[in-house]
Amino acid sequence: MAQQHLDPTEPMAEAACGDALAGYLRAQATEFLRALRLHRETGGDGGAPARTKARAGDNGSQESVDAARALRRSARRISASLHTFRPLLDTDWSEAIRPELAWLSGTLAMEHAYAARLERLLLALHRLSGAAVLPAQTGVPGDSADGSADSRTAGDTGPPAHPAATVERGNLTVGAAKAGALLERQLTLARTRAHSSALQALGSSRFHAVADNIAVLASEVPLTPAAATADLRPLAGAAEERLTDAVAALPLVTAGNPYNAEALIHGLSPDPAPHPQDAPWHQVRLLLRLHRYAREVLHGDSAPVDVRLLAAGQALNRHRDASEAAAAAAQAARTPRIAPATAYALGVLHADQRHEVEAARFAFQQSWQMQTVGTP
Repeated sequence: MAQQHLDPTEPMAEAACGDALAGYLRAQATEFLRALRLHRETGGDGGAPARTKARAGDNGSQESVDAARALRRSARRISASLHTFRPLLDTDWSEAIRPELAWLSGTLAMEHAYAARLERLLLALHRLSGAAVLPAQTGVPGDSADGSADSRTAGDTGPPAHPAATVERGNLTVGAAKAGALLERQLTLARTRAHSSALQALGSSRFHAVADNIAVLASEVPLTPAAATADLRPLAGAAEERLTDAVAALPLVTAGNPYNAEALIHGLSPDPAPHPQDAPWHQVRLLLRLHRYAREVLHGDSAPVDVRLLAAGQALNRHRDASEAAAAAAQAARTPRIAPATAYALGVLHADQRHEVEAARFAFQQSWQMQTVGTP
């Protein structure tokens, strides 16, 4: 039986007023400033030359990575609260700072996203082919058709692990190493650029203006006069209603099937635009996050853990990761003059990640149905 929770819009729930919102925003602002101080103390601020940290993790400490994650976490929660409870906040102030927080959170997230995407794709290639696809583990020179200039970015094209491997499996093994090298080169370059962009952002006047606003927020929250006695539950309930409506518009029946052929039709298209089926799911992921943060505002540190919301959020995170990984594989496959075996491996990888997208949708459907059944 799924664990039940008290709906924030339930009349029997304890009312929360503007003081709860102000306390939550002050706490998140304090966490932001604490993370910023830690980030600077561990050498993660924009004062260091970008070339000394071209590859994240080489010179940066784990503390710096954790501090950047904490910065994003606080920025997301502040921005989400300003959106959900905007009628209770000074309009000019909140509308001015929300885009800046979104810019900061997005900029800081890109480096980690590229690193996680590369790891996901290389592991998938290894799982699909059984070959060593990590460039650092290989030593066979690459060919100019794939743009591989030396052994660092080339692949091991040794025999298949199983003597009865099919021709298709053999082609995948041959191309997997070079596909991995191509992905490693493209995504590492993107990661390096994202790291430099993050360093520049943290040293910019734009970021310092955001930090100044957050410092003020830590001591003074610009609430409207009516916020002191306003009940937060209707606004939190509206956030939940928007989520429920967005989920209702999803093709959950299709997501409940083990194979969605329609989802693969667009996957073979040469159009580099994002997959047309993914956007509504990404929107639900954002609305689910707004709902979770609204619950945090209402309940504070005593917010009950809803395992169903967590499971749904994890499924949607996997959906986003697989969708973006599939797009990266498709983009790599469009590289000019790559060998047929490399293109074949990237095509198999793209299809694999699109199936991961379908699996994540199915997992979300299962977790959401649990919530529906478990709610009286």
